[in-house]
Amino acid sequence: MSRTYTVETYGCQMNVHDSERISGLLDEAGFIPAEAGTQADIVVFNTCAVRENADNKLYGNLSFLAPIKKANPSMQIAVGGCLAQKDQAVILKKAPYVDVVFGTHNVGSLPILLERARIEEESQVEILESLEHFPSTLPARRLSAFSSWVSVSVGCNNTCTFCIVPTLRGIEKDRSADDILAEVRALVEQGVIEITLLGQNVNAYGVDFGSRTAFADLLRDCGKIDGLERVRFMSPHPRDFTDDVIEAMAETANVMPHLHMPLQSGSNSILQAMRRSYRTDRYLGILDRVRNAMPHASITTDIIVGFPGETEEDFQATMDLCTEARFSAAYTYQYSKRPGTPAATMPHQITPEVVGERYTRLHHHQQAISLSVNQEAVGKTFKVLIGDYEGRRDGVQERMTGRSEDFRLVHFANSTIARPGDEVEVLITEASAHYLIGNPGKVRATRGGDAHATRTQIRKASTLLGMPGIKP
Repeated sequence: MSRTYTVETYGCQMNVHDSERISGLLDEAGFIPAEAGTQADIVVFNTCAVRENADNKLYGNLSFLAPIKKANPSMQIAVGGCLAQKDQAVILKKAPYVDVVFGTHNVGSLPILLERARIEEESQVEILESLEHFPSTLPARRLSAFSSWVSVSVGCNNTCTFCIVPTLRGIEKDRSADDILAEVRALVEQGVIEITLLGQNVNAYGVDFGSRTAFADLLRDCGKIDGLERVRFMSPHPRDFTDDVIEAMAETANVMPHLHMPLQSGSNSILQAMRRSYRTDRYLGILDRVRNAMPHASITTDIIVGFPGETEEDFQATMDLCTEARFSAAYTYQYSKRPGTPAATMPHQITPEVVGERYTRLHHHQQAISLSVNQEAVGKTFKVLIGDYEGRRDGVQERMTGRSEDFRLVHFANSTIARPGDEVEVLITEASAHYLIGNPGKVRATRGGDAHATRTQIRKASTLLGMPGIKP
């Protein structure tokens, strides 16, 4: 009888994409996904090291599994990802019953390490210091039949003082455009109609081979692929965001009118301390040029509250910039001290009480802005790619959920014959800060709708539809 597995993922879309590869490798090795509500024979944690709560979540889950593992010694636990890359010894010290610890650069070794741990009856640790193969060379169990991630690069050359990711994932390495486009075409042949280009700093693509126009060129090339209906990308860095990318977005029909541009702070002094290499005037200038080229574009962002040295004046500058920028959504985070980063040892660390109070204020402020932006959509019609549904009655899907072209979440009653992967024209009737509600109209069955995802795959895909998932 085949052993079962489950993969728990923390962190950004790069981790989600890696988890698809982990699942694909386990499938290829003969294991099968565990049914919901059952205890898997193999539990894999794909971890994040960006914020402390990810650490706490991992160790809490490992503690929960300890008695289960003791009662069933044949059960195996593996920990991979950024935290494993950074803290392999700490993981085994806190949880010596973990069978495998593997890093960000050797995902492909997991099945061999699991088998070695089973035979030798001792923990296996393998952490490579640099990437040998791009993750795209590994098999994958995609979470959606019609939407997929495609990595254009791995690693990061930035030196943000709050972030340890470059240390763990290494310097930027770019794939060739031919390899990327070949993967996209292969996915489209499988029924995928939407792809998201991924990179730690996606618009720096080309630095490896000295081309400043490489990312804009890649967007335009994606526009030439028959059957590819939606192209997205994340996450760009304001420093590397050039006008040719804006032009490519505006001129390429299948590149969606949505930009996620991490801000982090609206204070120039804090941006300098973060070593973000841009200032607010450049940031706002990018937004202006994007909106001039694509008036219908939506813009979302990431913001860190409570960075060391942040004064009330600095925080107010962030509030003011949010008012001016009118983000449709902002994913806000309380600063988390990460050992090994320059920010962890900076003076004037902010107390948790102050950080929490500022976070709450910013959250409420942005909620009001998001509601105002979404209310402007009432009375307009959006093309919505169905991603998931909620509620069933007599086998009928009562409520459908999907993303508009500008990445807003849209709910509507299923009074039409539609299924995940179809595109529906929805007239917006109500708005909240987080989503739009509307009445469905014309349904267009896409190639994605013809690719039958399992109910489990579709439900897993819904978590991607709602996750912020952009790396800081």
